[in-house]
Amino acid sequence: MAAPAQPAPEQERLYRIGDVSRLTDTKPFVLRFWETEFPMLQPVKAPKGHRLYRQEDIDLIRAIKRLLYQEGFTIPGARRHLSELMANGAGLASLLERSAESQRTGSQQTDPRPMLLAGEESEAGTRAASAAARESGDLRQSLRAVGDELRAILTLLGTR
Repeated sequence: MAAPAQPAPEQERLYRIGDVSRLTDTKPFVLRFWETEFPMLQPVKAPKGHRLYRQEDIDLIRAIKRLLYQEGFTIPGARRHLSELMANGAGLASLLERSAESQRTGSQQTDPRPMLLAGEESEAGTRAASAAARESGDLRQSLRAVGDELRAILTLLGTR
């Protein structure tokens, strides 16, 4: 008698560039550009030349996006940071966990418009926070505060 057929090992799920674009909210041309800038991002190429991304590629894209857009890294800085993470064996899990945590806390922030309506108190507070951030050597925090203030202004202008 013939032996029962062994179930085939599950194949790794592969995603096309359009799917990855939607999953990560990143334009396809940006994904293609990042492939040239981040050597660790290497999707599988199908015989017809289509890019097929694995789950670890998607995690890497999310980490790159977080470093560039949320933490303010330059491309060379993000490349260096990711290389160090991978060399130390830390992996992307800690970076992605921080991203998920910041999204949870960020979604609970209050509407910035009341700060703008406070007028001089808001400006004085922002200036004081910026000065304190610069004095402590955290220019990145100062720039984030300015960016948040500008987004709040744009939101306020968009409502009129």
